[in-house]
Amino acid sequence: MTKRTKVELFEQIRKAHVGSESPSIRDLARTYGVHRRTVRQALSDPVPPPRKVTPRTSPSLEPWKKTIQDWIEADRDVPKKQRHTARRVFQRLVIEHGAEVSESSVRRYVALLKTNRSLSVDKVCVPQTHPLAEEAEVDFGQFHFYLNGVMVEAWMFVMRLSASGKAFHFASFNQAQEVFIEGHVRAFEHFGGVVTRVRYDNLKTAVVRVLKGRSRVETERFVALRSHYLFDSFFCLPGVAGAHEKGGVEGEIGRFRRRHLVPVPNVASLAELNALIEAGDVADDTRHVDGRYLSVGEHFALEAAHLAALPTERFASELLLSCRVDTKSRICVRQNFYSVPVTYAGQRITVRLGANIVAAYDGTRVLARHDRAPGKGREVLVLDHYLETLRVKAGALAGSSALALARASGRFNSTHEEFLSRARRANGDAAGTRAMIEVLLLERTMKPSAVDEGMARCLRVGTLDPALVAIEARRSLEEARVVPESDPALAHYDRPAPSVAHYDELLGVS
Repeated sequence: MTKRTKVELFEQIRKAHVGSESPSIRDLARTYGVHRRTVRQALSDPVPPPRKVTPRTSPSLEPWKKTIQDWIEADRDVPKKQRHTARRVFQRLVIEHGAEVSESSVRRYVALLKTNRSLSVDKVCVPQTHPLAEEAEVDFGQFHFYLNGVMVEAWMFVMRLSASGKAFHFASFNQAQEVFIEGHVRAFEHFGGVVTRVRYDNLKTAVVRVLKGRSRVETERFVALRSHYLFDSFFCLPGVAGAHEKGGVEGEIGRFRRRHLVPVPNVASLAELNALIEAGDVADDTRHVDGRYLSVGEHFALEAAHLAALPTERFASELLLSCRVDTKSRICVRQNFYSVPVTYAGQRITVRLGANIVAAYDGTRVLARHDRAPGKGREVLVLDHYLETLRVKAGALAGSSALALARASGRFNSTHEEFLSRARRANGDAAGTRAMIEVLLLERTMKPSAVDEGMARCLRVGTLDPALVAIEARRSLEEARVVPESDPALAHYDRPAPSVAHYDELLGVS
């Protein structure tokens, strides 16, 4: 006989009772093998009564229940990591009070107290409705990624619109002020407008000093940013007390990290990482926040129309620095070193420090532009910046850090290696190295791919003259140039190819 649930049993009894024969309760009990009380229950209600559970008594624990309750209640006012565990309650009862109780009984009772304990009224969260374009929340979140196979630490700036739940994410190696400022600029441009108010915790990039309540002494750069975009700021209470006040962005950081940064990304640059993060933002437009009918993208489409317009000019988020170039033709920015052309060694130059870019300037002229390096004490060197010095000190090329970095990045490739090796064998170390340097100098005025092709052609015919490399590079560019078919609308601009025949006549060349 197959096993029946009690509901199915009640159904069968009720159906049998209303049949044409209407068997008695005694007969139904005999037929279905149950007590007459069960038959009466089935006839009175199709739903079986709940099973009676006899409360389990613990006479040995009873005298100590009030003590345990007092300890658990007192834990409300102490740090979370130093509250009573069930094991600690058991230990105190035995050691301090000599109680003869089992640890399992104590565990069950402590679990019951913690499960049924109600929150004080000031701890209860009140559901909120956010008007469109009224507010956004900002915070930083930490994560890791592989940069060319090496795991590094990074920070993600996040701005989340409270109404629609649409968020903007931006990765950098730190959470410094220039990242904080540029994050706002990029976020407002991403959303296409500005919210009325932005909610923060007490980030040092925005707050110089926390005063009583919600009053703050703010940094000048943050005040300028707020004035430029004309939004208001709201600062949460310090510490644990204010953690819930921007719970939307706190949860968003963890959600995005789990959804789009697992497995750990492996990229060649921060720009590539931010492209992946931007794709994640686009993909999130189709997701639904719990309890909402509209998707994030659909909700944002309604909110976008209520955002304040962007200013006509973009806020200058870069930090202006004045740096002296050291004797190794480097500038030191945030404890990392970046190369500039050797002709500026010993001089003081202007540096614009962005969230992920370090740019060196001589007036308005860009001298060098580097991706920011992670951590501290790292060097970002470009071989081209040292070529004038290497012309004079050819022997320094082989062991130079700039050459090692160029090899690691693929900028100094196998064609360069073969040309340098053969030139040194043919002409000696110094002369061969200088020939390589002259070829590298060609890349300042020609495409590197064309110079590579010029080197390859010269290597095939056994020629190692930099001048011939330049000729072959230009020839490869001319051969690669595709002349489009003539457009009838531009036919009147066509001109015949120039000829120098009349000069040959003047020179008497037949």
